[in-house]
Amino acid sequence: MTPAATELVSPTLFEWATGYPVVTRLTGAIEHVSLARGCDAVLVAPASLDTLAEIAQLRASTPVSALAQEAAGLGKPVLLVPAMHLGMWRRAQQLIEELRRQGFSVMEPFIEGEQAKYPPVDLIAWWAEAVISRGRDLGEVKVLVTAGPTREPIDAVRVITNPSSGKMGLYLALEATWRGAEVTLLHGPLCTSVPSQWRSYVKAYEFLRAEEAAKLVETNIRGKDLALYAAAISDYAPVEEIRGKISTHSASKEIVVKLRQTPKVIEAGVRSEPGAVHIGFAAEAAETPSELVEKARKKLEYYNLDAVAANNVLEPGAGFGTETNHVYLVTWTGYTLEIPRMHKRLVARRILDEARKLVEKGPRPR
Repeated sequence: MTPAATELVSPTLFEWATGYPVVTRLTGAIEHVSLARGCDAVLVAPASLDTLAEIAQLRASTPVSALAQEAAGLGKPVLLVPAMHLGMWRRAQQLIEELRRQGFSVMEPFIEGEQAKYPPVDLIAWWAEAVISRGRDLGEVKVLVTAGPTREPIDAVRVITNPSSGKMGLYLALEATWRGAEVTLLHGPLCTSVPSQWRSYVKAYEFLRAEEAAKLVETNIRGKDLALYAAAISDYAPVEEIRGKISTHSASKEIVVKLRQTPKVIEAGVRSEPGAVHIGFAAEAAETPSELVEKARKKLEYYNLDAVAANNVLEPGAGFGTETNHVYLVTWTGYTLEIPRMHKRLVARRILDEARKLVEKGPRPR
């Protein structure tokens, strides 16, 4: 802790909470050296303007800045999470550029009112984990992600939709962002536990209907290197939207709704930017893994994709609305990767590992 931090929160409180001693000053035990050698990375959170300036200017007058300097000198990742008032944050921009030039990773605060606020801890932990385990291996890659369900209205209050929460797509978008990609997220109505501040880190546009999703893809996909179609787009929509609300007290006990096919979002994406790598997602019902892979391969060939990530909706913990997924990634080169059931955030990481390889190799001939 810096001396200033100890004036706000007692070091004793941190010791009680963690069970570890708190370093508040450097002694002959050279605490900053032993800590730097023993850790995998250093996370400074929150980082004040003063601490950022100390680190950028190669100073080490506090335990925190001394630890950061020692760890950086040993080649270990040093991650910084600034938080301060808005005016100071604006002044800190050149400082942030210099820190990044020196190799430090910086998670920008989210702006609210006149404050550059400390991000939610969940997002900080995820960012830190992604940066430490993968670095910025997607730097300069331009990515488009679709997520969530569509809602096709029957009348003013009833819709055709599906149980998609949008988690898989949102996790892909954030994971790619943490790893340095320039991400555009197109999404339907989301239902996730991710803190709402994620919107500060990803450029996002919302859609409701399949037609809206297709138009957004056509508009935003040009110039992208990678497209990930994780949205659950409705294949059908009512031919006519009934004005008002269908009465539940009508004489007839049966109502017939005539459906029409909706535009294929993936087709719009591949057609609009054939030079990108296109990865589709397939939620299929299959009795065996080989049947699931075969269905994924048919979708891969039909839409002329570079890869398809398929999951079995009949498998518990691998369908809509869950926190986990079990995926088979089928590529046009004939390679199939099984990603065992794990948190969708980690599934997103594994999919992006493979997507990066495909981007480096280049898209399939179309």
